[in-house]
Amino acid sequence: MTEAEMARRAPRQLAEMRDVYDLLEEVRQRPGMWVRGRSLQHLDSMLFGYRVALAVHGAEESFDFWTPGDQSPFGAWLTKRMDEHTSLGWSTVIEREAEAAGRSAMELFFELLDEFRAGRDQPR
Repeated sequence: MTEAEMARRAPRQLAEMRDVYDLLEEVRQRPGMWVRGRSLQHLDSMLFGYRVALAVHGAEESFDFWTPGDQSPFGAWLTKRMDEHTSLGWSTVIEREAEAAGRSAMELFFELLDEFRAGRDQPR
């Protein structure tokens, strides 16, 4: 077993997750287990389902990936960050960017997500 494998923490159970970002950290650790084909389109669908479940159960949680009737906070940030004005969703924009750069879309998503979150933690 490599050092990287030993450093990887044990997977968390669903009941241990507090919010969507905990779930996304599990996806980051094992994307092939969570997301079919490591497709951002499938991740986007999974997050849409997460948002629907929040609404159905009346759960209060800040959610950056889909806002009914409006662009999501992550999507709005990505539009500015990539200077990509389109009606396509964030997953399509990232997949196209990754393909053009010859990179993994999932890896690019998590890099951008880290940048998005770091920017939100900064004072304005």
